[in-house]
Amino acid sequence: MLKLNETIKPHLSEKVLFAGSELSGSKYAMILLHGRGGNAESMLSLANEFELEDTLVIAPQADNFTWYPYRFIEKREVNEPGISSGLVLINSIMNSLGQSRIKSENVFILGFSQGACLALDYTVRFPKKYAGVFVLSGGLIGDEIVDNDYKGDLQDTPVFLGCSDVDFHIPEKRVHKSAEIAKLLNAEVKTKIYPNMEHTINHDEINMINQILSNHYKLSVI
Repeated sequence: MLKLNETIKPHLSEKVLFAGSELSGSKYAMILLHGRGGNAESMLSLANEFELEDTLVIAPQADNFTWYPYRFIEKREVNEPGISSGLVLINSIMNSLGQSRIKSENVFILGFSQGACLALDYTVRFPKKYAGVFVLSGGLIGDEIVDNDYKGDLQDTPVFLGCSDVDFHIPEKRVHKSAEIAKLLNAEVKTKIYPNMEHTINHDEINMINQILSNHYKLSVI
């Protein structure tokens, strides 16, 4: 598991928006991470597409609307301290949820584009049981992905990766390699590549996410 410097900026002083259920009454939580140029407000709007139950929705804002400055397939060091600061922010949210008795196994993490890359990077570097991880047009961060760099157990966490086959920002090869790493860490992985799709989120991806949400809600009641 990666060790984090809890004071790394630039994202720690930015706003975090909330919607859905109140924290005190929530059984579940969903963390939403926006893409480059996006914002927390847009992710709260996206949450309206999901069939949520007793779920607190959390949307952090990146500094200057960007989690890290360059493409995610560049060397990690050129995208620091943005990556590490983003990981610290997610980890602080997870810790706060844990203190409020929402365990990681009831936390969904969703990201789009840059946010998707950050969401998956956090998941594999802090492996444990999550309710679900949704990687929409993203993949693991770094110029090279080496299997031995990733250790731990995701304990059958559902991981969904959706992306276009012609997305300039996200090479299809990286999506498949990212799925392979998640499988090595014992995630239940579903990957869907959409022909000629723009850099966006489509209805099929929304439906896939809602299926995973529904399955989790049903199983957690039993």
